[in-house]
Amino acid sequence: MKLIIGVDEAGRGPLAGPVTVGAFVAGKRAGNSILKNIFGDKLRDSKKLTPNKREEIYKKFLELQKAKKIGFSVSHISNKVIDKQGISKAIQLGVNRSLNKLHHTFLGEGDPPQFRLDGLLKAPPKYKNQKTIIKGDEKDVFIACASIVAKVSRDALMCRLASKYPQYGFAIHKGYGTALHRKLIKKLGTCPLHRFTFCKKIKI
Repeated sequence: MKLIIGVDEAGRGPLAGPVTVGAFVAGKRAGNSILKNIFGDKLRDSKKLTPNKREEIYKKFLELQKAKKIGFSVSHISNKVIDKQGISKAIQLGVNRSLNKLHHTFLGEGDPPQFRLDGLLKAPPKYKNQKTIIKGDEKDVFIACASIVAKVSRDALMCRLASKYPQYGFAIHKGYGTALHRKLIKKLGTCPLHRFTFCKKIKI
């Protein structure tokens, strides 16, 4: 069975929290089934889906993963790494980690898979047969699935971290630079969860 792996990230632009990379693997037939039965033959950018719809799809992914019909992995790269190495290198680190997790837990032996990555993402050179697709989460079901995995996982993490810093409302804005979040930064300053290199332009 020829496997296809989709890769996408969530959280490139927020002022706080990690950037998260999701990798999703399935056979072509399983991908066609997901497109038809879960997405209703119409792909949409995960950010344009409602949180409830993303959660609903993610739960179906968990069921399919348990049945070993698909596989997926997630890597969170912290705000500290982003500040130290830059967002591009942090995302690349996330791509590497997520693919390594899939390689050890799902891929095993067999024909080399095809890799499909969103936007400007690239897999390490050791992963052959890779293709970058602009707006891939709107065009390719495997990338769309990776996008949802990354987005739901990051949102859940930000909600858990919110309990450590309840005054910042992370459960509401997930670290993105909303008017509320910027207002709170101006009022309270930054906390250890913030990307300091991203917050420099906010006058406190």
